[in-house]
Amino acid sequence: MTRPMFAYTKKILESVSFDPTLFSKELIKAMNQLLPYEIEQLKDWLLNFTKEKPELKNCLIYVNL
Repeated sequence: MTRPMFAYTKKILESVSFDPTLFSKELIKAMNQLLPYEIEQLKDWLLNFTKEKPELKNCLIYVNL
């Protein structure tokens, strides 16, 4: 997967962040599709993104954070 896949994943996660269940499903899909270095970038992004959205903190278990 190229860099555009990572950007697309972030866009999808941002758009479904209103629903923790849907966010979790999309996060699991992303973890199965992204490359290892992109997963690390996603983890960093998730830590930052969920600071403003505490209802999504439980979803971090899917990325081992």
